[in-house]
Amino acid sequence: MIDLRSDTVTKPSEQMRRAIGNAVVGDDVYHDDPTVNELETTVADLLGKEDAVFVPTGTMSNQIALRTHTEPGDTVVLHAAAHIVRHELGGAAHNSGVTLAPLQGPHGSFTADQLRASVPQPHPALPSHLFDPVTLVCLENTHNDSGGTVWDPSQTLEVLDAARDLGLRTHLDGARLWNAATATDTNIAELAVGFDTVNVCFSKGLGAPVGSALAGSVATIRRARRFKQIFGGGMRQAGVLAAGVIFALEHNRERLADDHANARSFAESIVSSDAIDVDLRSVQTNLVYFETPSADAFADACLAEGVSMLALGPTTIRAVFHMDVTAQDAVTAAEVVRELSAVGHQ
Repeated sequence: MIDLRSDTVTKPSEQMRRAIGNAVVGDDVYHDDPTVNELETTVADLLGKEDAVFVPTGTMSNQIALRTHTEPGDTVVLHAAAHIVRHELGGAAHNSGVTLAPLQGPHGSFTADQLRASVPQPHPALPSHLFDPVTLVCLENTHNDSGGTVWDPSQTLEVLDAARDLGLRTHLDGARLWNAATATDTNIAELAVGFDTVNVCFSKGLGAPVGSALAGSVATIRRARRFKQIFGGGMRQAGVLAAGVIFALEHNRERLADDHANARSFAESIVSSDAIDVDLRSVQTNLVYFETPSADAFADACLAEGVSMLALGPTTIRAVFHMDVTAQDAVTAAEVVRELSAVGHQ
């Protein structure tokens, strides 16, 4: 089976399993697990931040960030197709009591002018407390639901400048920020500059079994640790997880370019297929979204031929390339898509 459902389906290598098995551990709730502490210091350094906290999932990392930066009743500005909006099960309202103010824009982005327009600027004669308080803006890089697209660095800086002028705090959902850094040949710390907090995931392209981290200032992460505990994220001998992440950071970052090349190869191979529509402009990293008349039927037909992909709507299918997918797998998967589209399995 060629499993293209997600880059979260990877299995740890034997070398990673040995690193996990040899992990030195303590009690992370007491902050005395040496392997977790090493990981948190490493991630903070990589992102150019003062501190970081290790958590089980990217969703928890984002949710902790929302609660850390806001108070109940606040408003958070972000893209309408953001992971926080679409895939975190209303957690923003449930966990933090905040309202989400979604913006539209191409490839998961929005502009500084859109951000400014979303923040009420009441006339001096009107009390400011008559308007919902906008306190936080979130960006997502790469942007999952837009096809793994990368934020333009200059546009990011413009939005961050506007946020500063408006007195807003800033959070980056960088679940796949490692992919964005690879795609732009940029040091990952440069992509984190200007954000109060940054979430990064390790269980996607890097291939670790579990884990994400939230990075920021010492004071911010101290507050974040409180909410990690409240949300049930207190782990004990978590060094067995952190060891896999450290191995992934040391061995699996440079090879992300292979996933991007395989995604591009797949997309370019199927773009001319019957009843298949691919926007090659959106194929910037390791995700490929394509349209077909009946996504469920087409995904089922591909599965029967040994290629597993996700139907994400009536006409949308996602294929994700990762370390357990070879260049030949990408070729084979594209052949299956082309052949099935040619015989009318749409």
